[in-house]
Amino acid sequence: MKGIDVARLGLRMTIGATMIAHGVRHGRTLDGTARWFSSIGFRQPRLQAMTSAAVETGTGVALIAGAGTPVAASAVVGTLAVAARTVHLPNGFFITAEGYEYVLNLSVASVALAALGPGDLSVDRLLGIHEKLTPARRAALAAGLGLGAAALQLAVFWRAPAPPDPDPDPGLASA
Repeated sequence: MKGIDVARLGLRMTIGATMIAHGVRHGRTLDGTARWFSSIGFRQPRLQAMTSAAVETGTGVALIAGAGTPVAASAVVGTLAVAARTVHLPNGFFITAEGYEYVLNLSVASVALAALGPGDLSVDRLLGIHEKLTPARRAALAAGLGLGAAALQLAVFWRAPAPPDPDPDPGLASA
């Protein structure tokens, strides 16, 4: 086994395990996750919670196995692009303020993994499909499919919540 394959496996395991952890957490607290999705502007929040749990868990398993790596990486990008748009972008960069630092880094790592390919220790390698696309095309597939899926999900299911009314009872000010 070459060092690059160990690095690819480490990247797949780290991103995959992170996605599984998020997916299992969403699934374990499905009602709470649905309430949270509703609070950030998603219609059909229970569907969003169930889909999120399934996609994140399945994506993590696929990445760890090195199966359909560019498509699995695109699911990471899509999931995190939705998270960035709905929660993190307004808060700036740093994760300590709920910013987009974490989702950006995990997305870029996923696109890099797609470009690098899953390596010799992967289902893609066993099936002989790991070399069907160039690294640039694998990266473009991961980024493009992920961002496109995120845009579609946001367009169909999300509306930014209205900002809170700064003066809920204007009659109090004149009383």
